[in-house]
Amino acid sequence: MVAIKGPTYIISGASSGIGKSLSRKFAQFANVVLASRDIEKLIQLSNEINNNGGSSLPIQTDITNLDSCTNMISEAVNHYGKIDTLVLNAGISMWARFDQINDISLFNKINDVNYQGSVNCVYAALNQLVENKGHIVAITTAQALIGFPNASAYSASKHALDGFLETLRMELGSNIRISNVYLGWIKGTNLRANALGPNGKKIGSSHYKHSKRAIDIDVCTSKIIQGIKKNKKSIYIPSFLKFIPFAKLFFRKWLFRKITKVTNQEES
Repeated sequence: MVAIKGPTYIISGASSGIGKSLSRKFAQFANVVLASRDIEKLIQLSNEINNNGGSSLPIQTDITNLDSCTNMISEAVNHYGKIDTLVLNAGISMWARFDQINDISLFNKINDVNYQGSVNCVYAALNQLVENKGHIVAITTAQALIGFPNASAYSASKHALDGFLETLRMELGSNIRISNVYLGWIKGTNLRANALGPNGKKIGSSHYKHSKRAIDIDVCTSKIIQGIKKNKKSIYIPSFLKFIPFAKLFFRKWLFRKITKVTNQEES
């Protein structure tokens, strides 16, 4: 065990995209446990962090496997002595209309990572988080607030995660803090290129352009950290996403038309 100095953060999906950017920034004030299936990328990131004066531990983890999550938590505690914050970042997306899907196992693949994978991480870490009055941070999406064309499985998995975390808030009360980070389009994540298509396989190099509303990944992760430090229960990036629940309640037809129009623009 190393000498504990500062809080310890665990980040799933730390090898790329938002997880990688967050890990670099968390390392400026915390010990970081880097979790992902890609151990080579984790080691590269860990070396970068440690060489710049930070403290990090790379652990190969398959969040769809509870034993793998349990092992990751055990290694983290053995190394740093405690866990203060669990960042549920790992996820996969999709881009396909439901009536065009020819491999329904796509739903299982997405749910196993986005929902069950997050549940596995929380289950494995819960005793530590409660003991330390810790913090769960879920990196989620506006599609957890409302359905979205071409993303039926993705949106469903994020709705499920929202319901799970809301229930934990009620059950655990002040013993734990929970923050939901609702994101719109973010530049630099390769989320669309890594999304699953109708056949359940990655689309690959995406021919879709970023929305003009897309936010740079560095700006995004800075805003996430600001929200975490302020202990916000809900963090919306961009901020106008916070109006979705209100619009869904009072202006549902208008909102549906707006979302459909935006989706059609993304496909054009």
